[in-house]
Amino acid sequence: MNHTAEAPAVWDPAFTDADDCLLSSDQCVIHAQHYFVRGLIEIPVIDSGEVFSWGVWVSLSRENFAAASDLWDTPGRESEKPYFGWLTTELLAYSSTPLNLKTNLHTRPVGQRPFVELEPTDHPLAVEQRTGITPDRVREIAAAVLHPFDEGRP
Repeated sequence: MNHTAEAPAVWDPAFTDADDCLLSSDQCVIHAQHYFVRGLIEIPVIDSGEVFSWGVWVSLSRENFAAASDLWDTPGRESEKPYFGWLTTELLAYSSTPLNLKTNLHTRPVGQRPFVELEPTDHPLAVEQRTGITPDRVREIAAAVLHPFDEGRP
C-alpha cells in the first residue's frame, strides 16, 4: 500500500562521494544549495478504511530545511507551521509529471515521516489525494511501479 522513491529526481549517484552532498533516508542536500525532505502523500482507498502512500521528496528553501532539521528529534515538532516546498519525485503512474507541484510539508511527531499536502490543482495526483482512489487504481499503481517499461507505459 505504499511506494517510496529512494532519492529526489535530481539526485545523481555521482553525488554520493561529494563533500557538499548528502542522501539519507529522510534528508538530501545537493551541492549545499538544494535541500530536500522525504514525506508521504497519503491517498485514501475508497470503501476500504486503508490509505495508499507515496514516499516522495519535497524541495525546501535553505531556511525551511534548517528549521526542520533543527527540530528533527524534538518532541512537539508537529506544532510547527507547514513548510512550503516543491514536489521533486517522478511518479510513473501518472501520464503527466507531478514534478514541481506546490506542496505544504506538515511535520509530524518524532519518528513519523512528514505529511505532504499537495496544492489543490487538477493534476491527477492532487485530485486523488483529495477524492481517494479505488482498490483497482491501487493495482494499476502497483503495476506501473513494478513494471514501469511495459507496453503502454512511459
